[in-house]
Amino acid sequence: MSLTFDDIRAAAERIDGHVERTPLRRSRKLSDLTGADVWVKCENQQFTGSFKDRGACNKLVQLSPEERARGVVTASAGNHAQALACQAKRCGAPAMIVMPEATPTVKVEQTQRFGAEILLEGETLDESQVRALKIAEDRGMMFVSAFNDYDIMAGQGTAGLEMLEDQPDLEVMLVPIGGGGLIAGVGTAAKALRPDLRLFGVEADMYPSFTARAKGDNAPPIGGQTIAEGIAVKRVGDLSFAVAEPLIDEVLLVDEGHLEEAVALYVSMEKTVAEGAGAATLAALLAHGDRFRGRKVGIVLSGGNIDTRLLAGVLTRELVREHRIVSLRVSSDDRPGMLATITRVIGDEGGNIIDVAHNRLMLDLPAKTTAFNIMIETRGDDHSKAIVDALAEHGYQPEVLSS
Repeated sequence: MSLTFDDIRAAAERIDGHVERTPLRRSRKLSDLTGADVWVKCENQQFTGSFKDRGACNKLVQLSPEERARGVVTASAGNHAQALACQAKRCGAPAMIVMPEATPTVKVEQTQRFGAEILLEGETLDESQVRALKIAEDRGMMFVSAFNDYDIMAGQGTAGLEMLEDQPDLEVMLVPIGGGGLIAGVGTAAKALRPDLRLFGVEADMYPSFTARAKGDNAPPIGGQTIAEGIAVKRVGDLSFAVAEPLIDEVLLVDEGHLEEAVALYVSMEKTVAEGAGAATLAALLAHGDRFRGRKVGIVLSGGNIDTRLLAGVLTRELVREHRIVSLRVSSDDRPGMLATITRVIGDEGGNIIDVAHNRLMLDLPAKTTAFNIMIETRGDDHSKAIVDALAEHGYQPEVLSS
């Protein structure tokens, strides 16, 4: 067996009316920023917040009455878990999701809302999958892989089909790669309709699973803490790799800085939310902009299920990168009124003080001197420099602390 364009067209008919036909929108702001003609496929608008609804729906609508009665099981701590639980509830099939023991409570609760039975077992997702396969064998349930399944790939491929229905003259597509199911499906649809279209996969540079599989013995190391959890897969699927590898023109790696910047840009420019994996294709545009300048590019915003605390942290870190939040260390004589004088200078320049730490115990300062670590909100580089210059003019020696 393999995956064909006819499989994807059949999947599109099956899931019609059961998943969202998400918009493909031209972004004027991202186009101006990158120099490419950027079109965004907004899969974060699916009911469970990601493209995973497509594959799960295509798989489950094909269950026989007997299979539906026995139910489905999978191992996942992310979007596949929610999508499978949601689609199983819709078609009346019992669902069990095996999640690693350390899965955040919010993800467990989001999946439970769809009525699935949750089992927390295993330190890693691989260990959870071993348990899920055993449950499938013991209970006669159907195991549904997140990506290593032709029906799942066909469902995901409907996103690519829709992109070229909406904009047939796309020259380039950028698709994130985790286990490989999305790019296998989208690539199959895209190359069938437009053999000349250039297909780029995008991986987080800490998890180059597809690149590693392609390079064999020369594979780069895999692992680390990334905000792109949705594509942080140590091993690409065997089936999905076999389908996708001949279709992909090139795989691009993106670092954490570009991933964070892309998440922040979706919020600030597009007024939409992307998880780290969902923003990976925009991150690739930012990191490899010269390659796409002047071309009509379709990028898949694959999901928007980002933890709110992580999103807040990413947005704040972006303010630091833009020098809209600046930390200064100001040393002065340790006598009454000095802090008031320093803060007045900052206030007169229009800086907004967020935090102050008063440190008298720094051993690299004289005993009669103190240091203030002051975090300031500014309007950017020029404003930050004006505040530093004003403090210097008043006899202080402010040090801009490293970001």
